[in-house]
Amino acid sequence: MQPRRVLEEGSELEGLASEEAAARLARYGPNAIPEGRPRLIRAFLSKLWAPVPWMLEAAIVLEVFLHEAMEAIVFGALLVFNAILGFAQERRAQQALQLLRHRLEIRARVLRDGRWSLAPAEELVPGDVVHLRMGDVVPADMRLSSGDLQVDQSSLTGESLPVGAGPDSTVYSGSVVSRGEATGLVVATGTSTFFGRTAELVRTAEPPSQLAQIIYGIVRYLVAIDIVLVVALLGYSLFRGVDPVRITSFALILLIASVPVALPATFTLATALGAQELAGRGVLVTRLAAIEEAAAMDVLCSDKTGTITENRLAVADVRPVAPHSGGELLRMATLASDEATQDPIDLAILAAAGGDREAGGDGTADGEVPVRSRFVPFDPATKRSEALVRIGGHEVRVAKGAPQVIEGLVGQDGDAFAREVEELSGRGDRVIAVAAGADGGMELIGLIGLHDPVRSDSKDLVGRLKSLGVRVIMVTGDGLATAQAVATEVGLEARARTAEWLRGGRAGRALDFDVVAEVLPEDKLNLVRELQQDGHVVGMTGDGVNDAPALKQAQVGTAVSNATDVAKASASLVLTDPGLTNIVDGVQTSRQIYQRMLTYTLNKIIKTFQIAMFLSVGFLLTGTFVTTPRLVVLLLFTNDFVTMSIAADRVSFSRAPDRWPVRAMVTSALGLAVPLLLLSFGVWWAARDVFHLDPRQIQTVVFLWLVLSGQATVYLVRERGRFWSSVPGRWILVSSAADLVVVTLLATRGWLMAAVPVGVAAWLLLPVAVYLLGSEAIKGTVLRRSGLVSSARAPT
Repeated sequence: MQPRRVLEEGSELEGLASEEAAARLARYGPNAIPEGRPRLIRAFLSKLWAPVPWMLEAAIVLEVFLHEAMEAIVFGALLVFNAILGFAQERRAQQALQLLRHRLEIRARVLRDGRWSLAPAEELVPGDVVHLRMGDVVPADMRLSSGDLQVDQSSLTGESLPVGAGPDSTVYSGSVVSRGEATGLVVATGTSTFFGRTAELVRTAEPPSQLAQIIYGIVRYLVAIDIVLVVALLGYSLFRGVDPVRITSFALILLIASVPVALPATFTLATALGAQELAGRGVLVTRLAAIEEAAAMDVLCSDKTGTITENRLAVADVRPVAPHSGGELLRMATLASDEATQDPIDLAILAAAGGDREAGGDGTADGEVPVRSRFVPFDPATKRSEALVRIGGHEVRVAKGAPQVIEGLVGQDGDAFAREVEELSGRGDRVIAVAAGADGGMELIGLIGLHDPVRSDSKDLVGRLKSLGVRVIMVTGDGLATAQAVATEVGLEARARTAEWLRGGRAGRALDFDVVAEVLPEDKLNLVRELQQDGHVVGMTGDGVNDAPALKQAQVGTAVSNATDVAKASASLVLTDPGLTNIVDGVQTSRQIYQRMLTYTLNKIIKTFQIAMFLSVGFLLTGTFVTTPRLVVLLLFTNDFVTMSIAADRVSFSRAPDRWPVRAMVTSALGLAVPLLLLSFGVWWAARDVFHLDPRQIQTVVFLWLVLSGQATVYLVRERGRFWSSVPGRWILVSSAADLVVVTLLATRGWLMAAVPVGVAAWLLLPVAVYLLGSEAIKGTVLRRSGLVSSARAPT
């Protein structure tokens, strides 16, 4: 069924008046698609269908079979709590993405009141005249009136090859302009478009991050240790004649206690809080995994124009070639320029020619106005723009672009031409050559130097990134001399390579360059890939469609504020303020998140060693359970979920890129768990032989000790230095205090467990203090030998 098409009489290529556009907007509505309502029930039920919920559900079935109603209720509460927590965090992330979609709105070049301007695509109406260029997302269904395009419709039709579109062709909302430029008339908007909605710019599906894979790898390792302990436990129980059903139930509880049930929610919470914090600092996160990957980023490939420089080109020098004059050089350059492209070079040349926006400037020397019959806008692949113009009854071909490209067209004398180009480039100018001629041949008209001032904050930015251990490489399509001049100005060493040199696959291990010049889009992509193959975690910044492949390939693709729609859709981070200064906030915040997750992981590994080995070895030595399955499950609430507050802890960031040393983490945790395990047996012995408690009370004391020592472990490992060297965050203090009050009440009142005297509960503070001070004495040595404190850290 064909959608409703709208095109009113009187809509000509002069465009609409603002009043008429407003009236049509009120009549037809905004150029947007209403969002469908999410299926909340299905989303919630999906939280009950995963490996961790399966384990809890199996435990519920087993406890019901054993007629252990209280344990089954506790398991059910844990299952529902985890599902609600995960569901709430997912909803929060979806709401953040909805906000992000509004902030990443498509903007279109529209002709209103006789002038070209940028307007939100949502405000387009049928009858508007819109200009499209390479890299744009088509904002509405349009019928082209002039120009030629190659349009990528793969996101709409699945067809991988681009399709051609010329005058009288229709291009559809959501497709991407891959080549060419054209002007056309909007014929349908919003729900009346052919495909029903604009292309999705923000991808909600995100691949598993390197961080998540490493953490789950640690979990699998810990579960493997538990399996060994369970096998030993089962063998011993069969030898001693213990009820196998009871042992099986306890073994299942042991495994559940070792799986960080709260890890997915903690991880999501930490990154969501980080994304929210970054949004307030001008960094929008489109892929949460990029936050952690930025912590490990050690190389940042930065585009020059619009990031290191202001992207505010102005003609700084005009060098005509005799017998041509400077005025003639500018006039010929305007013939190969067009305001509708909004290209900074074209706009600078048109401004320098006197502000006349008509092709041909103010005419030739005899007053004749040239008539342009064909225009090919600048293409990064060819590095030039061209026009076919009729002057005095003759067809004249005019080209402007990179000097080396124009030199090849005209066959210019290499030495003299190179000296002129080198002189202009040496000042940091971007050099454009202009040539013209009939079919018989072209001649050089002259050179134009355009200056793009370096941003005032670029030098400071490079210095701050270097202080964080991030290597900055400037990547640009400009010539070698221009690139070196800009690099020196911003504090980079002028060790420069050309893209041709890098095409030999020599970018990786040596990394003996700071500038890459004369690059094509595929060179940026290959540079990122080669650096990744050599083990680097790579960031890439850019603004154009030619940057999109590299932005997508990089672990930390960053689109600057003035980037094209395609670049923003390909990036993981989008900056809303000009320049790159906000990327420093991204790196620092990501490293703070790393420190929080490292604390959580170390804490979990230590407690897993303690609980699994204490429960298993305790049974092997005494023939009795040192605590009950119910209390082990209760530990999941009082330990794992309470320590989720680590996600909001006040932490510092490291001065060097962070990596996840799995072996170092496990060995460090084991070194800190050994004294804790010995103290655990000491507490059990004191409860039995000093306080003469009965077996059920001993189990309560063990539970209370596991909770108290677990809280102490959090404060021990949250600082790699002395645990008292910084003040913890508010939420971690509040959650710890609430946890201690609740478990003390449970233990002394006898709720869910046998009651113990208040004096015994208070006595447990002594071994906790011994554990904290004793472990602090060896923590530094353990962490240094494992390499976890090899990098300096910034103040909190």
